Amino acid sequence: MENELYWNSLISTLPNPHFLQTHEWAQVKAVGGWQPLYAVWDADGTVHYASRITEYASTPKAAALILKKTVIRRGLAARLCILYCPKGPNLDWNDAPLRKRVLDDLQGLARQQGAIFLKLDPDVVLGTGVPGAEDAVTEPGGEAVRAELSRRGWRFSEEQIQFRNTVLLDVSPSEEEMLARMKQKTRYNARLASKKGVSVRAGTEADFPMLYLMYAETAARDGFMIREEHYYQTVWRTFQYPTGTMSSAPFAEPLIAEVDGEPVAAVFLFAFAGRAYYVYGMSREAHREKMPAYLLQWEAMKWAKARGCGIYDLWGAPDVFDESDSMWGVFRFKEGLGGYVARTLGAWDFAPNPLWYAIYTRVMPKVLDFMRGRGKAKTKRIHKEHEGH
Repeated sequence: MENELYWNSLISTLPNPHFLQTHEWAQVKAVGGWQPLYAVWDADGTVHYASRITEYASTPKAAALILKKTVIRRGLAARLCILYCPKGPNLDWNDAPLRKRVLDDLQGLARQQGAIFLKLDPDVVLGTGVPGAEDAVTEPGGEAVRAELSRRGWRFSEEQIQFRNTVLLDVSPSEEEMLARMKQKTRYNARLASKKGVSVRAGTEADFPMLYLMYAETAARDGFMIREEHYYQTVWRTFQYPTGTMSSAPFAEPLIAEVDGEPVAAVFLFAFAGRAYYVYGMSREAHREKMPAYLLQWEAMKWAKARGCGIYDLWGAPDVFDESDSMWGVFRFKEGLGGYVARTLGAWDFAPNPLWYAIYTRVMPKVLDFMRGRGKAKTKRIHKEHEGH
């Protein structure tokens, strides 16, 4: 426990710490066969790699949780693996010498490990605001990072694991100020939900099976794929700490909207190092006219503020900001809450072996499409079986 607390404390002191870089996320991914590799760069730039967390005498300048999965276990290609650094590495990306050292070392690691590729997708901001809008701003520092990755031979990945863009809410102002910042219709709907009898409560572990069934209903209705129930049970239990008992630990909790005691919608929230995240959202057809989603997000904003967070990340915005993007409707809803768009670097791949990378990127989309098809069919079956009970 002390070592995992040390790791979380370490990354929380670095720029842009993220809950996907925590020890808890490494535990979640280990269930799926990913091996964690913890990388720490000392003040003098020396890098240390370890499969287990160890403490260091000096104050680190950078750190990264890197996940490794072996792709082929036998034969001539037995060493082949893929490496993924989710929302990392953690460092001051504007520090050019440090950035060079970290990227040099990561590229060396990819070669040494026999990786088909190393993927990273740090929260390096390229700009804020919707492109073309009056308030849109470009971040020169982010553009410099993108240019350096291109110079080094990194490739913008066709497989974006996380959302490249998102909507952020500043939850440091007073509740009155946050309400005033919302669009009028959003504010009206949040208040309407309360008047129509919608209430919101914190969920517990006893709610997890119900939440998964609601998530499956949402996926079946909206046409997206979700994972097996045990995966979400692992995520939710791993991050479920009693409030206030472990200040340096990431924490997750569901908020559930009910009408007359009947759950009708829910959000699953994460908090770590001053930032809250809306990661999973689910709803039923019942009582949708009572606008439970609006009240849920208002309660989520207050939840984030109460846990000392300054930013609430609404987890996802369109790649293309017009009605052609499948996330346009969801984005308009999030925008109404008073947030602003942050456009980030996205995922980039370093491929030491271009041949294996070409093979992998040709084959994997077909495999993933097949798995998504099976996953969607299974999700619909789970939902239909639940409806039949």
